[in-house]
Amino acid sequence: MPLLDVNTLPRMLRVRQDFPKSEPLDISTSVNEQITMVSDRLTPGARVALTVGSRGIANIKEIVLAVLGELKAAGVKPFIVPAMGSHGGATPEGQKRILEDYGITEETMGVSIEADMAAREIGRTSDGIPAFTSSAALSADGIVVLNRVKPHTDYFSESIGSGLIKMMVVGMGKHDGAASFHRTAVHHGYEGTLKMLGRVVLDNAPILFGIGLVENQYHETVRLEAVLPENIEPKEKEFLEQSASLMPGLPFEEMDLLIVDRIGKNISGVGMDPNVIGRHAHHYSTLLNNELKSTPFIRRIFVRDLTPQTHGNAIGIGLADATHVKLVDQMDTQSTFINVRTSLTLHSAKLPMYFPSDREAICAMLDTLGLEKPSEARIVRISNTLELAQFEVSEPLAEIAKSNDCLSLESDSFEWTFDSEDNLQDL
Repeated sequence: MPLLDVNTLPRMLRVRQDFPKSEPLDISTSVNEQITMVSDRLTPGARVALTVGSRGIANIKEIVLAVLGELKAAGVKPFIVPAMGSHGGATPEGQKRILEDYGITEETMGVSIEADMAAREIGRTSDGIPAFTSSAALSADGIVVLNRVKPHTDYFSESIGSGLIKMMVVGMGKHDGAASFHRTAVHHGYEGTLKMLGRVVLDNAPILFGIGLVENQYHETVRLEAVLPENIEPKEKEFLEQSASLMPGLPFEEMDLLIVDRIGKNISGVGMDPNVIGRHAHHYSTLLNNELKSTPFIRRIFVRDLTPQTHGNAIGIGLADATHVKLVDQMDTQSTFINVRTSLTLHSAKLPMYFPSDREAICAMLDTLGLEKPSEARIVRISNTLELAQFEVSEPLAEIAKSNDCLSLESDSFEWTFDSEDNLQDL
């Protein structure tokens, strides 16, 4: 089919979304204060494992370095355990490579990184469901669980999301623990399974304390708090409530086309956050009416590329309707397929239509919308689902933006600019 002329595409504008500003957090001071409060849990000379995951947590290098410094000052011997389930292709080398992307290496941290994928069953729930924990973590005298808390990508809960308990059950469980959790959760529910298995881990693993992190809409650390094991479950609910209230989102209820420059594991566990796009890992509809009552409702999604930090793991591409051939060429099928087989979100690895250029993909998506005039399409373009303070919108949405006090237009309208190969420049 012939491509639409650039002049028939809706003109675009740059938009800024303003969120309430939070007080800046002094990482070093906060870590010192919090670990001082639980210092009686630290025995000089003890070996202590610190968990570090695969998500793109704000200030993660600085936070990990500060925590290690305080642990050393308390006289213990810390080391790092990559706690990321099956990510990194479920290999020690892959998991260490993910940490290296965040600047976390044995050289920069001054401690060893024990990346062995071995895990041991440490107990069972009353229903006989096994809980697994990293053998490297269990070799320590104590474990410090570090993770950001935010709403989960696969289910909705007001009490437990992606946080300390998930880190203990799934992240510390390595491939075996992640697989066991997901296979149980599809029958018993995510929330209940996390709680059941989390209690088994707390009862049988030497958890010294947790360190919960909360971020705001600007991807800034706004809370860092040490939590004793007996308080982790109730405190996680408190963290989650705050995190949910600070989640960035798209300020439009309906969009015809969303263009996402990059997806990846460092952005979201599902590549692009379902809480932002209104499509979930287990289902979505391509109908042009909102029969599933999705919030927001986005009729078509085009994903342009992967983040370098995802190392070819393209989980989440199945939630898109179109992609660029360059993403397909970069896709590490082994890493992606291990991830979706472990999480049982097979839909997330399905390839949508892929095109040799951005322009062809955009035109194809507009063609499927049944619009009389493509120039009236409501289009949003974002860098990724984690950074939503700045993005681009088409003129039909600009009128809505003008009535939103949280949005400000930062440019006059402009035409699409494609390079000689009909591709866009990254935002």
